[in-house]
Amino acid sequence: MLNLLRVRKNPGSKTEGLLVAESRAIRCALGRSGIGIKRGEGDGITPLGAHRLIEAYIRTDSVPIRASHFPLSEINEQDGWCDAVGDANYNRHVNLPYPASYERMKRDDHLYDVVVVMDHNITRRMSVGGSAIFFHLAHDDYRSTEGCVAISRKDMLWLLPQIGPETVMMVE
Repeated sequence: MLNLLRVRKNPGSKTEGLLVAESRAIRCALGRSGIGIKRGEGDGITPLGAHRLIEAYIRTDSVPIRASHFPLSEINEQDGWCDAVGDANYNRHVNLPYPASYERMKRDDHLYDVVVVMDHNITRRMSVGGSAIFFHLAHDDYRSTEGCVAISRKDMLWLLPQIGPETVMMVE
């Protein structure tokens, strides 16, 4: 199992980077505001620092089940992620429908066909520390994310069986 993934921005681009897994460099999309210190919900920043990968979700109707060191939770219509600042479930998985603001996990654009939750603002949660900072699939054109790290489906299917709850993503 890989214990460390390193993410760095590409020179000349604030929103594209490289994820290094052992000796393999993988193109990735970053937040629209680049890499930095999170200022709050919706700032578009991919947070600097060491982030443990803590759990994984997968769309079994779209992605063949792969061996994984994570228990893979199946994404369905009832899965959401609360992004309502001040809500008791802020930055947590919620069941839909949910009375506060949330992000739907089962998306039409397939970005969340594989979602690995990064431990940003989860273990030590702050009410405006940012929510839904995930490692997920990128758009074909690698356009920016809302603060996540995103890679191609092909690269994710190669990497997913090699990472687990012991893996740390170092965003530099």
